[in-house]
Amino acid sequence: MIHKMSDVQSSNIGKNTNIWQFCVVLPNAKIGDNCNICSHCFIENDVVIGDNVTIKCGVQIWDGITIEDNVFIGPNVTFCNDKYPKSKQYPKEFLKTIIKKGASIGANATILPGVIIGE
Repeated sequence: MIHKMSDVQSSNIGKNTNIWQFCVVLPNAKIGDNCNICSHCFIENDVVIGDNVTIKCGVQIWDGITIEDNVFIGPNVTFCNDKYPKSKQYPKEFLKTIIKKGASIGANATILPGVIIGE
């Protein structure tokens, strides 16, 4: 189910995945089966989300982030993909962040770029 008040530009959305109101999913994002993307989330282009993932409200997932299967991400988790961000100056490649299968991230956590969490 894709809520009519969301803006899902990607065709790479798995079966039985729910994307709730006021979410934006950019065209190249990949989201697996049986996921629940709660309201007010933003998912950028170079993002891969596995199967059975829950992403609670208010989470932004930026380029370079991979979330494997069976992961829980609590509300308002903040992901970073650039250690030294500068206005209008983008790196050639963003640091890769991987959330391994089965990981659970609590509410309001800040995840720094280039880390691997889980397993």
